[in-house]
Amino acid sequence: MCGSEVTPKPSGLSASAVSLLEFAQRLASGAAQALPTQVVPSPCISVCHMSSDTGWCEGCWRSLDEIGLWGQTDNEGKRAVWSRIAQRITAQAGEGSLG
Repeated sequence: MCGSEVTPKPSGLSASAVSLLEFAQRLASGAAQALPTQVVPSPCISVCHMSSDTGWCEGCWRSLDEIGLWGQTDNEGKRAVWSRIAQRITAQAGEGSLG
């Protein structure tokens, strides 16, 4: 046991969660003028660990289904995933923890 199992999770949002939230908000505000062919980037930050509490990746805040389908999802669907990520992060921030 390395100790991380008993280390309490920090309160508030991590820097990566704040960055994801900020990008999701910028993406949402620019969605109206976005071109249909404009590439919507993946939220993956290479911190791939599924939370047993939420069922979302602790790095990108996506579900396994969202992660697995990302490559086949059109840009509108990817923007919807980003919107859900923002909702999840905002909800967790309201609870005062990372989950």
